Amino acid sequence: GQRQRVMIAMAMVCEPEILIADEPTTALDVTIQAQILELMKELQQKKGTSILFITHDLGVVAQIADEVVVMYKGHVVEQASAKELFADPRHPYT
Repeated sequence: GQRQRVMIAMAMVCEPEILIADEPTTALDVTIQAQILELMKELQQKKGTSILFITHDLGVVAQIADEVVVMYKGHVVEQASAKELFADPRHPYT
């Protein structure tokens, strides 16, 4: 968890317009995962940075995403707001 925090902090020092986070919560326990997600939310709100969050964990997606793109075998199969996607998924993979 500490490594993820440091990497996020290092990335945010440059004040990027977009932060690409590839599986930032993988292999973390639930408590540390929640802390990392909260840190990312705070940074996004304070700096206005967009975050491209890449994950297989739809529970995490439901907590943090505004918009969701679902990919299957390298192709986009669904795109919607998080609220719409979880209320009425259109593709079987979703």
